Amino acid sequence: METLIENAAAVTQAEEEVPEVPEFEPIERLEELGINKGDIKKARDAGFFTVDRLIMEPKKVLCDIKGLSEAKIDKILEAAKKLCNRGMFQTALELDAICKREIVRISTGSAALDNLLGGGVETKALTEIYGEYRCGKTQICHNLCVTSQINDKNPGKVVFIDTEGSFRTSRIADISQRYELEPKDILGNIVHARAHTYEQQIDLLEEAAAMMVKEPFKILIFDSLTSLFRTDFSGRGELSERQQKLNQLLSKLKKLACEFNIAVFYTNQVMSDPSGGAMFVNDPKKAIGGHVMAHASTFRISVRKGKGTQRLAKLVQSPNLPEAEASFAIIGGGIVDSEE
Repeated sequence: METLIENAAAVTQAEEEVPEVPEFEPIERLEELGINKGDIKKARDAGFFTVDRLIMEPKKVLCDIKGLSEAKIDKILEAAKKLCNRGMFQTALELDAICKREIVRISTGSAALDNLLGGGVETKALTEIYGEYRCGKTQICHNLCVTSQINDKNPGKVVFIDTEGSFRTSRIADISQRYELEPKDILGNIVHARAHTYEQQIDLLEEAAAMMVKEPFKILIFDSLTSLFRTDFSGRGELSERQQKLNQLLSKLKKLACEFNIAVFYTNQVMSDPSGGAMFVNDPKKAIGGHVMAHASTFRISVRKGKGTQRLAKLVQSPNLPEAEASFAIIGGGIVDSEE
């Protein structure tokens, strides 16, 4: 038991050494620079809760806010840039210092899988895991719900958006007991929502942002990100629209991760690859979402079944890590290193 706790705590040790992350700028601060309180309310009602988010949005999107003219938007953006330095030039050395200070890595429960990801699931990044059913994707999601809460010095809640009805409180309780944590405390820090349509998925992100302004969150989990897009858009005639909507959702996730310094972790399904039967092709399956998903995800992990409880993970995409493989296992207490 002590070894299991030490493995998860190893990654969170770095969190304890990180100074407090600077907070985002609430949109209400614009009033200090002469922006009308009524105009601030209009922006907030449209889903903009921070100055940071205003700067990250295209001007044409802001101009769609009801009751705000282009002239008012220009004035708001001018004030926003005085409060927030997002999008400004900085040296690579300054950027390196910011990354070391702000980025946190959350343990998956397996030291081998953490090492594959450079220390764990990273904040300010989008991490995708894809594979066949029953290969462990949802189990990793449940484990992250617990391990993200281990460090008391850098607390944060969890947003879990469930599109497949796979979330189980009993599983959270089992994993919590493995780490000698009180299940009720862990469950109380997980905010769960069941989405039944792709529109609900997008709407829930706005609700999540409203919560993140009020209290700290550590990770947002989607299980799965693509299933509703597959059911709500059928046939090649709707493929273009599906990809556009999926791209919009992924764009919102990127901004949310950066805005609140959270990790975004989502599962993805696979489909048969028509070219998979070709010679020298080992895995005839590919992830759903095509190039839209591939370009959006910061880290991509392919996972497949091994012997018994063993699972084999492969890092197929990363901006800074080489392709590599690792094995892990699924037990009653969650995700652990494989003994094989």
